Amino acid sequence: MSSLIGSTAPEFTLNTSDGELFSLSDYNGQWKVLFFYAKDGSPTCKRGCLSFKDQYDLFRSLTPPVEVIGISQDTIEQHKEFKEELQLPFTLLSDPDRKVAVEYGVANHLGLFPAKSSFLLGPDNTIHHVYDWLFRPRTHVAKILSAMSRITDGDRFE
Repeated sequence: MSSLIGSTAPEFTLNTSDGELFSLSDYNGQWKVLFFYAKDGSPTCKRGCLSFKDQYDLFRSLTPPVEVIGISQDTIEQHKEFKEELQLPFTLLSDPDRKVAVEYGVANHLGLFPAKSSFLLGPDNTIHHVYDWLFRPRTHVAKILSAMSRITDGDRFE
């Protein structure tokens, strides 16, 4: 997946947990973090989502703000329940057949378990950073924030 750094992120349209359509192009001109996770409610994925929740205000307070978007195979209904249970402030998208995950190179480990990977996308949808967090959900968000700081040299995002 690191081979995707510097390339343009694949465009997609998926359903949100509210049943609305979400297109990546709707967020052109904004920094975004797309994070793919395996399953709503699984322990590792739950910790990963809660890590994003804990730092969500920081992502949104950056100049300009960074949008956080979670994607998994779960249904709209499962996402809605999971989002409400954890009071997640960010968008969850349903990719039931993993078409978007495959476009981003997010593999199935052992052919069974979807990987957990994040992509930092610039305003022009260039992929700036890729991070696989299969077994490290707690350090995941810190690694992305660190990458954002390196990319911008600690300055504002442009």
